[in-house]
Amino acid sequence: MELATELHVLTKKFPKSDWQILSSQMNRAAISIPSNIAEGSNRGDYHFKHYLNISLGSAFELHSLIILAERFEYITKEKAYEMELKIVELQKMINGFINKLE
Repeated sequence: MELATELHVLTKKFPKSDWQILSSQMNRAAISIPSNIAEGSNRGDYHFKHYLNISLGSAFELHSLIILAERFEYITKEKAYEMELKIVELQKMINGFINKLE
């Protein structure tokens, strides 16, 4: 949830012309990560694993969107790198969780 909150603040600085496009997609992907983990957590292992995989997919989507935001010069290389490190760490945690369910 921390990543989604940080991303929301970050995307508020994007140009208004692209706010509805790139930032909206980034925020949806970031919100999808904890939402799918929460939704799947009260289900059996098989279904929980499915929701974790959706969450992982959203993390990869967000990673690619961060790269685009940096290329469009909406965020600095340093900020993109900082966000990428957080996303990669989150991906590792989700993968570890999936592996424990298998």
